[in-house]
Amino acid sequence: MADPSSYRPKPGQIPDSPGVYKFRDEHRRVIYVGKAKNLRQRLANYFQDLAGLHPRTRTMVTTAASVEWTVVSTEVEALQLEYSWIKEYDPRFNVKYRDDKSYPYLAVTLNEEFPRVQVMRGAKKKGVRYFGPYGHAWAIRETVDLMLRVFPVRTCSAGVFKNAARTGRPCLLGYIGKCSAPCVGRVTPEEHRELADDFCDFMAGRTGAYIRRLEKDMMAAAEEMEYERAARLRDDAEALKRAMEKSAVVLADATDADLIAVAEDELEAAVQIFHVRGGRVRGQRGWVTDKVENVDTSGLVEHALRQLYGEEAGDAVPKEVLVPALPEDPDAVSQWLADRRGSQVSLRIPQRGDKKDLMTTVQRNAQQALGLHKTKRASDLTTRSRALEEIAEALGLDTAPLRIECFDISHLQGDDVVASMVVFEDGLARKGEYRRFQIKSFEGQDDVRSMHEVIGRRFRRYLHEKERTGEWEETPAPTGPAPTGPAPTGPAGPAPTGSAPDSAAEPREDDGRPKRFAYPPQLLVVDGGQPQVAAAKRALDELGIDDIAVCGLAKRLEEVWLPDDDDPVVLPRSSEGLYLLQRIRDEAHRFAITYQRAKRAKRIRSSPLDAVAGLGETRKQALIKHFGSVKKLRQATIEEICEVPGIGRTTAESVAVALASTTPAAPAVNTATGEIIEEDDGGSTT
Repeated sequence: MADPSSYRPKPGQIPDSPGVYKFRDEHRRVIYVGKAKNLRQRLANYFQDLAGLHPRTRTMVTTAASVEWTVVSTEVEALQLEYSWIKEYDPRFNVKYRDDKSYPYLAVTLNEEFPRVQVMRGAKKKGVRYFGPYGHAWAIRETVDLMLRVFPVRTCSAGVFKNAARTGRPCLLGYIGKCSAPCVGRVTPEEHRELADDFCDFMAGRTGAYIRRLEKDMMAAAEEMEYERAARLRDDAEALKRAMEKSAVVLADATDADLIAVAEDELEAAVQIFHVRGGRVRGQRGWVTDKVENVDTSGLVEHALRQLYGEEAGDAVPKEVLVPALPEDPDAVSQWLADRRGSQVSLRIPQRGDKKDLMTTVQRNAQQALGLHKTKRASDLTTRSRALEEIAEALGLDTAPLRIECFDISHLQGDDVVASMVVFEDGLARKGEYRRFQIKSFEGQDDVRSMHEVIGRRFRRYLHEKERTGEWEETPAPTGPAPTGPAPTGPAGPAPTGSAPDSAAEPREDDGRPKRFAYPPQLLVVDGGQPQVAAAKRALDELGIDDIAVCGLAKRLEEVWLPDDDDPVVLPRSSEGLYLLQRIRDEAHRFAITYQRAKRAKRIRSSPLDAVAGLGETRKQALIKHFGSVKKLRQATIEEICEVPGIGRTTAESVAVALASTTPAAPAVNTATGEIIEEDDGGSTT
């Protein structure tokens, strides 16, 4: 535990200007980001007597090893920079709201020639108009089904659309009048876009004009005794009214607003948001978070506003945002919201009337969400804690292993040998820390040697990072034979070669971003039995690492093997600890085999033409189409290759050289008849 006085800035060093500050731990990892109107006053609060600090603040300042700050001109700039840094560094002591699910939106793809109405999830795309979010996808489909009667906009996929255009026959919706069938030319692109615009206007809340227009046309048709048309218009109006009834009117003045409510206790907080457009609730969403920093309701509201609008712009930010408590600096937050919207935004607490009543409903939803979350998580936390305690007891560890790394080797009959590393923290998968490796120091199938290589590469990188952060002063003497592969260069050895591009890159500067391979596990698990465990332990011993526990989980009998033990540890089949180890092992196996299959598929799809510099897919296909196969292309002369459109003599010579340098595969044999099967060689070799 660090003493905050050891890194406290000297008096007068901290400016009294607005700014953003970062606390870093001993690994130079950013653990907390905050903003302040006056940096000197705010930071002074962190360096008072530890007994006077809130327990969570005390934990943060004793975990930190340094503090730094950046001065900005205004509070709005500080708010923007704080949001950017929290998103970039993912500090462990900052409150971060996370959706418990991916909410569906009703989307209209206005960026296409023929806009399509569909359900969309995930990140928003440019040129697409979104409505929602909705609680369930079926609610969107019910609404769309009602509205297609009046606004028959395309809903089919690109494949269905192209197939209908090719055959000249629309899909079923085109026949029953719920699609205007632009695929077969029943309407022009301009007419179809007008339908899509009307659909968007109706969804945006401009509903009264359409219904009044339909009723007026219905009366006119009835007066002219066009009773069938009048009946159809009547049914259209009723369909729109039913669609409107699905979103109850909550604010009579057709307000566009977001209402945010917070329910909290000492440890956790839940946020609920109602999106009101045109006076109707158009969407709802919610988050739950741990209160890892000392924050009150005002701070939680500010965090929620950053999470909700940090990536939004334009009409996605409403004219009015109603909250249960104003942020610490409401003027700066209001200005930030206005900058994102492009016009004034009202940020206030509702005091009376319909808006206060609706806020009570949102608050009730937040309380229910927090209660439901605590009910679910109580079981999960208890189970995970018990599992980690059982593992610690079975393996003789002093404490529960909060970080566990598992390694697995995967190959297909000795080809495309790869390895995976998965990470679990507090019993949960940390997928951002997953890594994958290629085995290149030798050829063939040898799981034990592969495991030794991968463990050595991973922990040489760890020692390298340790040296960079100043935790390393002396080079430890190796206690075993030289590690497999290239000799280490200094304490850390060379960067691991043959790993995936993300894990093979050189370390970046100490900017606080999470470093790859920088943090050791308390427990290292390998997929395998005694030989694999011995190889992993030997790799650690060669690097002088003796504070990481090692074990292996063998698939056959689900036995846990420890180094230097002749007999395995057998955990009960009902053990939560065994179940957690199995989940970690299975996740490592899944990650490894996925990578191995991807490599194999890429190798199989390779072609001799891939080696020709500057030859793209279009010209490759032109060559194959002209000659019929790579086999016939290999037999062609340079002059014959030059006859292909787009192929010059220089390229033709490069193609001829590339094909001449590759040996064609041996002909296949029908094992039943003994006949040689003539391969067409359509451009792929294995």
